[in-house]
Amino acid sequence: MISPLLDGLLDPRHVLLEVGGKTAGEAVWEIVELLRESGELSKTSEFFDAVMEREENASTVANGGVAFPHARTDLVEEMVLGIGRSAKGVPYGPEKTLVHLIFLIAVPQQMVNDYLICVGGLARRLNKDATREALLAASTSAEFLERLRAAE
Repeated sequence: MISPLLDGLLDPRHVLLEVGGKTAGEAVWEIVELLRESGELSKTSEFFDAVMEREENASTVANGGVAFPHARTDLVEEMVLGIGRSAKGVPYGPEKTLVHLIFLIAVPQQMVNDYLICVGGLARRLNKDATREALLAASTSAEFLERLRAAE
């Protein structure tokens, strides 16, 4: 069962079904812009810079073509999750691993435990090939989130 915290972060307005960026930075920027358009982020450049600085220090690429870029920052008051999907994959991290699912998380400085609950719940679901395949096959943002919620 999905945690109420993670469930509350899943918003179809925050899912980009086809990231057009050809680099990790371009892909992350597209998701940042999506969050700006929905009113969740206002200082997009500062947030983007914080995420990319974090990525330079330690890549957030996980197994199975998934990445969890994030930044703990005072630029947000509530945790926000933006999701991008790329059928072709985006070269990501120092090894240029092809990433197909990007879960961008904006975390207020004081919400470390909530962040750990969120990323832990996502990582457990995305650890399974069947879940990743189902997400890659979803045809709408709502269907994508339904499949993510249904994953065990």
